Amino acid sequence: MAKKDAPPRWDRRMQQRLARGEAAALGECYDRFASLVHGLAHRVLGDEEGADAVTREVFAYVWENPESYDPRREPLRTWVAALTHRLAVQRLRATETAALARDGRGTAEDLERRVRQASVAARADYIVTSMPVPLRAALERAYFQRRDYRQTAADLGITEDEARRRLRLGLQLLATAHETRPSGTPPETGGVW
Repeated sequence: MAKKDAPPRWDRRMQQRLARGEAAALGECYDRFASLVHGLAHRVLGDEEGADAVTREVFAYVWENPESYDPRREPLRTWVAALTHRLAVQRLRATETAALARDGRGTAEDLERRVRQASVAARADYIVTSMPVPLRAALERAYFQRRDYRQTAADLGITEDEARRRLRLGLQLLATAHETRPSGTPPETGGVW
């Protein structure tokens, strides 16, 4: 049995390969996480070009700074998502600040509100895509298909108590998307993000 605090083998090996400068490792990392990175960046920025730029920045950072990832602290997916979030929020803040200065419309409070809303939306997307399939399936039926817990239980072939448990846990995870922390700072390690 593996030690509880041992990092997943793939994450540890990927960090070691990146540290050795293996270009193939970057390719594998890109193949695994590019859609996550682009999706999160797009959710924050609402802009395809900006999301493309953030995606390039994230993988450039991963390539140039593999030692900044510690597989004992968090999964590589979580680290990449936090890095994406931080870079996307920085880009959003910079572009919105420039627009505010150029156009003179809006206030600094409007800017912070937009950054906060984009950040929460991106975090919620990440939580949903990262949650276990049984929780996600229950939430999708309840939210998108407007099914109650009884109908969800029947659809999934589980007990009503299990459907309620899955829905409650899924909603509790989603509620963490609203946790407040300074915009643009990565979440604490060991969290859902």
